[in-house]
Amino acid sequence: MSLLTLVLIALGVSADAFAVAIGKGLQMRRLRLGHAATIALAFGLFQAVMPLLGYLLGSQLERAITSFDHWVAFALLAGVGGRMLHQARTDDDVAAASDDLDWRELLVLSVATSIDALAVGIGFAFLPVSIGPAVLLIGLTTAVLAFGGVLIGHHAGARWRRPAAVAGGLVLIGIGVSILVEHLEVL
Repeated sequence: MSLLTLVLIALGVSADAFAVAIGKGLQMRRLRLGHAATIALAFGLFQAVMPLLGYLLGSQLERAITSFDHWVAFALLAGVGGRMLHQARTDDDVAAASDDLDWRELLVLSVATSIDALAVGIGFAFLPVSIGPAVLLIGLTTAVLAFGGVLIGHHAGARWRRPAAVAGGLVLIGIGVSILVEHLEVL
C-alpha cells in the first residue's frame, strides 16, 4: 500500500475526531494547551489502537463487528451531542463551557470516533500493509488534527458560546446519524 493511500486513510478516519475536537474547543472558557494536548493524545491513541486491534482480529470477526459498530458510534455521539444541547438550553452560562476536562466523556468520545478505524484495521489484515507504520501515521494524523480542532473550536466559541454549544451538539448528533445512515445504506 502506498504512502499516499495511507495518508488518505489516516485523514479519512481522523475526520470525526477533528469535528469532535472542535466541539471540545467550543466548550473551553479559557484555552488550556495541556487540555488540548490531552484531547489530541486520547483521540490519536484510540485511532492508532483500534486499527491495530482490527488487524489482530482479522476477518474472523468482520461480520460481527460491522453489524453493530455504526449503532455504537451513533449512540455515543448522539448521547454526548444531546447532552451538549441540553446544557446549552438549560444553563444561563452554558455549563458545558468549563476549564475542567471530563475524563469519562473524553473516553466515550475517543471510542466513538475511533470505531471506524477498527474496521480499517480488519481491512489491513488482508492487504500488504506494514501495520506498525500505518497505525503510527493514523495516530499522529489524528492527534495533530484534534489539537488543531480544539484551537479552532475555542477561538470560534469565545464569542458565541451558547450558539457554538448548540452547533457542536448538532454536529456530534449529525456525525452519529451520518455514520448510521452510511452503514445502513450499505446493508
